[in-house]
Amino acid sequence: MPTVTFESADGSIKKTVDAPKGGSLADLCDDHEAPIPFSCRSASCATCHIEVLEGAEALLPPEDEELDVLEAIDAAPPRFRLACCAKMKAGAATVRVRAQNDY
Repeated sequence: MPTVTFESADGSIKKTVDAPKGGSLADLCDDHEAPIPFSCRSASCATCHIEVLEGAEALLPPEDEELDVLEAIDAAPPRFRLACCAKMKAGAATVRVRAQNDY
C-alpha cells in the first residue's frame, strides 16, 4: 500500500500513514491528525497549501479549481498542491509533503 509522510512547515513534526487508492490527503490528515492546517476544504483559501517533496507522480493530476488557487498564490504543480484536493493514484508509492503554513 502507498504511504504518505506529512511534515509540519518547520519540519519538526512528521507522520507517515498508509494511503488507499483514491484517498484524499485531507481525509488522511483528519484520520491521522497529520500536521497540515485546513480551513475551507473547498479549494478557495490555500491554507492547506503543501510542497510535494517526493512522489508527485503518485498523486492524481490537479483539477481546474485547484489550479486556479495555486496560480493565484504563485505555486505551480507538481511541486505544490492543495491537500484538500490532492488524491492518491493506484500502485505502491511514497509521497512526502510539507505544510507551507503553520499548523
